[in-house]
Amino acid sequence: MKYDSEINIGKRKISISSPTYFIADIASNHDGDLGKAKELIWHSKEFGADAVKFQHFKADKIVSDLGFRQLDSQGSHQSNWDKSVYDVFKQYEFNRSWNLELIEEAKKAEIEFFTTPYDFEAVDEINNYLPAYKIGSGDITWIDFIEFIAKKNKPTLVATGASDFTDVKRAVESILKYNQQIVLMQCNTNYTGSLENFKHINLNVLKTYATMYPNMILGLSDHTPGHATVLGSVALGARVIEKHFTDDNDRIGPDHPFSMNPVTWREMVERTRELEFALGDGVKVVEQNEIETVIVQRRGVYLKNSLNKGQILKSEDIEFLRPAFENGYFPYEAELVVGSILKEAKLAGDMLCKGDLK
Repeated sequence: MKYDSEINIGKRKISISSPTYFIADIASNHDGDLGKAKELIWHSKEFGADAVKFQHFKADKIVSDLGFRQLDSQGSHQSNWDKSVYDVFKQYEFNRSWNLELIEEAKKAEIEFFTTPYDFEAVDEINNYLPAYKIGSGDITWIDFIEFIAKKNKPTLVATGASDFTDVKRAVESILKYNQQIVLMQCNTNYTGSLENFKHINLNVLKTYATMYPNMILGLSDHTPGHATVLGSVALGARVIEKHFTDDNDRIGPDHPFSMNPVTWREMVERTRELEFALGDGVKVVEQNEIETVIVQRRGVYLKNSLNKGQILKSEDIEFLRPAFENGYFPYEAELVVGSILKEAKLAGDMLCKGDLK
């Protein structure tokens, strides 16, 4: 299978060696308010996001009211909702008349705008304005829809929550039939925000993905508190991070409780940038900032006893102490020292240097 190891989302190049690309998922946190949606775009930019993402869904095209009512109970995070699943989705539908206005607002804020669409109409309505698409975990088995998006030939991010390798391979192959610009994202779809969820994030799946698809761009779509999983995923090779974003976790709404807020978002980005510096290039060398420590931390070969010119050095005459100068001997060179003859007399405590022996 062929796929791109580097893609462009707007002006940003993304690859396995690029800085991490952060997506602030506004989702339903606009609360049906255009003004709030605009504010969140600006907040996303201010606190370090590279892109802002909305979710284009209509209740009638994403959930069956009857189907959910026939369930014995609402599951997972939905169990805390006061209204029916259908009514909540209806309340937080993205108003598609906002499209152009929010796209223009994102341009003003100099942040990329894209979306997770949940029906064919949404894709067609917004396609001309988007630099990329995100396919949600819940649609990983809807192959017709996946291929419809893939055919738009734009970078396609696919989340893989609540799925297994069979589901993942099917979705990836469906995208790659039409489009080589793919980002494969590990995800867990439990949105409860419970600390127990850390046991189930399974970041090591990213290592498996990297083996299955060498040099494919990987990412994490995450819903856990804080940024521990983000740092872990970046260390494992993820270069695209998506988390929900709100300006206030205390606001009423389905996504506010587990979303990142401005303070936690900035902290996440800053710690990630530090981590990126710390990861390095994988080549083991004496780094520029530790050159001086080679001298002060390594051991040289020193005389324990005062010796005369022409005296043969014995192992009991030497010891290994700090510092170690470049022109001296190192402990691993002791065999070159023992048995050699001193050219000149030396005092106890003197360091042996290259040129002192014959």
